[in-house]
Amino acid sequence: MSDQNRRPGWPFRLDLEQQRTRAKELLRALRAGDPEAVARLREHHPNAAAIAATIAAAIAADGPPRLADAQLVIARELGSPSWARLKTHITALRRAQDAIERTLNHGAPPPDAGPRTLHLRCGSDIRSTLAGAGFVGDFLEHSDPCAFGPVPAGDGLSAIRARFIVEADDGLSDWVTEAAIAERMEREEAGLARAARDYERVVLWCEHDSYDQLALARWLARFHETGAPAVLEMVAINHFPGAARFIGLGQLPPEAIRMLWPTRRPVAVPALAAGWRVWNALRRDDPSELAAIARSTPEGLPDMPGALRRHLQELPWTGDGLSLTERIVLQSLAEEELTVGQAFARLMRQRDPLPWLGDLMFLWIVRTMAKAGEPPLAILDQGTDQPWPRWRLAITQAGRAILRGERDGLSLAPAVRWVGGVRVAPGVPGWRWNDADARVERRPPL
Repeated sequence: MSDQNRRPGWPFRLDLEQQRTRAKELLRALRAGDPEAVARLREHHPNAAAIAATIAAAIAADGPPRLADAQLVIARELGSPSWARLKTHITALRRAQDAIERTLNHGAPPPDAGPRTLHLRCGSDIRSTLAGAGFVGDFLEHSDPCAFGPVPAGDGLSAIRARFIVEADDGLSDWVTEAAIAERMEREEAGLARAARDYERVVLWCEHDSYDQLALARWLARFHETGAPAVLEMVAINHFPGAARFIGLGQLPPEAIRMLWPTRRPVAVPALAAGWRVWNALRRDDPSELAAIARSTPEGLPDMPGALRRHLQELPWTGDGLSLTERIVLQSLAEEELTVGQAFARLMRQRDPLPWLGDLMFLWIVRTMAKAGEPPLAILDQGTDQPWPRWRLAITQAGRAILRGERDGLSLAPAVRWVGGVRVAPGVPGWRWNDADARVERRPPL
C-alpha cells in the first residue's frame, strides 16, 4: 500500500492501483508456494475448503492459482465479498473525494444543505471529519457511556453517572471532576432537549456496538417521550472495507463519511417506541426483558439485538462467573504476560466479537479485577513512573483456576460492578448470562 494507506488514522482509505499491485504480488507468492500466501488463500478463498481438505488439493483440482484468485483473497482480506464489489467501493470513495473537493474549493453545495441540520453522535470522533467532508450542520456530542457502569432506574441518573465516571477515572485526568462531568452532561442533555425544536432535521450517526446502540436507544426514548424533529434520520453502519478491523465511525476518512450520507434512512415511529423499550429495559435490575429484546428484531433497529447480546455478555456467565471481557483478558494473560495497552489492543483487534470499550474503560475493568479479595490478575507496575498503558499484567493462580473450571469468578470476592441496571456483587443472589441459550438466569449466592 502507499504511505497514505498505511497511515494509522486512515486504514479505510483505499487505492485501486495499490490493491491491484498487492494482488499481483500475492499471485507470484502463491505460484512460488510461499506458505504465508497459501495460508491466506486457505483462509479467504471459498474453494479452499469446498474442493479439498488442503489447498494443495484445491489447486490440483482447480488448476494453478489465477489472478482472479489472488484478487478475491485481497478483497476478502479487506472485508469485501468480491473483487468486483471492492472496485465498486473504491470507485465510490473516489467519487466522494471529488464531491468534497467541489464543495470545499469550488462552491458546490454541502451535502446537508437545505433544512437546518443537527448531527448527533455519542462522541466527538467524527466532528472534524464531518467538516472535512464538507458538512456544515451543527454537531452535538451526547457521550455518556451508558454501556459501562451503573444505569439504574429512578431519578438522579446524571449524578450517579457523574460520580461513577470520576471514580472510574481515579485521578488519571485532571479535568475529570463531578462538577465538570455534571456540567458536560447538563449541556448535552439541554442540546438533546432543544434538538426537535431548534432543527428541522436531526441525523443520528452510529455503529453497531453496544456503546453506540445503547446511546441510540437513549436518544430515541427521549424523542419518543418529548416529540421527534420534523425530519429524523439515521446513518447506521456495521461494516466498512479497509485494511483494519472496522470498529467505529471514528476510523473513517472524510470521503467515507461523505459516501455514507446517501445511506441515511428515516427513523419511523416504531423505532422510537423500540428505543424507548430498550432504554427502560436497560435500567431495570432484572435483565430478563432486555434479553428477550436481544432475541427479537426491534423494528427499525437491525443492529440492536447483537449489541444487547454483547452488553448482556458482561454479566457473570453461568459457567465461570466471569464477564466476557474478563475472560478474554485472563485467557490472553494465560498465554503470555502483556501490558495494559497490549491486552487492550488484543481485545479490540482480535478477540472481542463486538468491540465497544474505550481504553480508560478497559483500564477500569482491569483495575477492578485486581482489587478482588483474591485477584485473578496482578498489575505489576501500578504506582511507578510508567504510564498506565505500559503497566504489566500477570495472571494469578486464582485466575488460572477459573480458566481450568476449578473456581468461579464470584467466589474471589470481586468488587461490586454494574451492567446497566443490574448490580453484580458477590455473596448475594444475582443474575447470570447463559450464552448457549442467550438467556439470563437468577442464581443463589455461592
